[in-house]
Amino acid sequence: MIEVLAKLGRGPVFLAGEVLECVITFTNPLSASSTSASSEMLAWASAQIHCQFHASENRVALPPSDGSKHDVQAENETVFVPNRGERGQCILSTPPKILFCDLRLDPGESKSYSYCETLPVDGPPSFRGQSVKYVYKLTIGCQRVNSPIKLLRVPFRVLVLHGLKDYQFPQDEAVAPSNPFLEEEEGLKKDSRLADLATELLMVATSRRSLHLYNISNTRGKVGTFCIFKTVYKIGEDVIGTFSFSEGDIPCLQFSVSLQTEESIHEEFQRRRGQPVSFTVHARHQESCLHTAQSSFSLPIPLSSTPGFTTNIVSLKWRLHFEFVTSGESAGTCLVRGSQSEAVTWTGVEQMEVDTFSWDLPIKVLPTNPILASYVSQFSSTNSITI
Repeated sequence: MIEVLAKLGRGPVFLAGEVLECVITFTNPLSASSTSASSEMLAWASAQIHCQFHASENRVALPPSDGSKHDVQAENETVFVPNRGERGQCILSTPPKILFCDLRLDPGESKSYSYCETLPVDGPPSFRGQSVKYVYKLTIGCQRVNSPIKLLRVPFRVLVLHGLKDYQFPQDEAVAPSNPFLEEEEGLKKDSRLADLATELLMVATSRRSLHLYNISNTRGKVGTFCIFKTVYKIGEDVIGTFSFSEGDIPCLQFSVSLQTEESIHEEFQRRRGQPVSFTVHARHQESCLHTAQSSFSLPIPLSSTPGFTTNIVSLKWRLHFEFVTSGESAGTCLVRGSQSEAVTWTGVEQMEVDTFSWDLPIKVLPTNPILASYVSQFSSTNSITI
């Protein structure tokens, strides 16, 4: 028996273009019955990153793909096929890397290997929607002599920040500060600079503030105004907005604000022409506001959500969806009951004519620092298997 342990040192979330590093440890556990003849032998081990795409048959019409080659390989258990048994199509994969050949482990002995691979910048982000899914995994294949291959899959999340792949790092870095007592590999140095650059670009894009004022009105007149200071956010931030109803002609009884994503399939891949767009609500605020001069809301963008993106099949956009309930009558909605001045009762009307209308405000949501997103990731940094 051999235990295989794979550990992502920095966490299970990465930016496209970063270097994924995984330490894979093979251990022959020591037991009371172990003897000198209890050595274990592995023929080889290999690792590869791949992205699986799965589409809902009820919503997406994909062109037929020639999967005969993969089907033949899947029947042969001695061929390393990282996506064997996985749902959907493998739309992206890195070249496989051999970790070792002919490894012998004595009882209690362990061997560790480091796997490093740059994540492709032209792939989609990790996404689990109502119509499509993009799932990234690192698959480690191991084989004993004269035995079938065993697969250890390490799922992880990929965030895509557009513009990183167009940035050219300076060739001469002699002027850059460095520590002569630390030896740093070129790939890890560039990976660190890439993460710093992404953080800087995100900070610049989401820190710009400018007042955006919108008049809220229906066919009968003005209801109020809405104010928001920016429309570009990172996942993990709060969307904050304020309402002013003091200058409105139409009394507003209630409002609600929903933070939503809009998942739409491109027309050529739609199962039915004109099929509806899929919406997902991530946060919602509802408030009764009759006789309220000002109000506000704060909606958090979950760190586990997917920033907006577009592929050849699907696009994901973010928006604020507003719903307003206004009075169809005058603002005098309170009655006084009671004949004695010292025993008056204020009460609301039992019935009222109301009008409802909605409004959508598009916003832009970008990724965040992958280390921050790792804290709430559903994936574990450590995965294991026994072969």
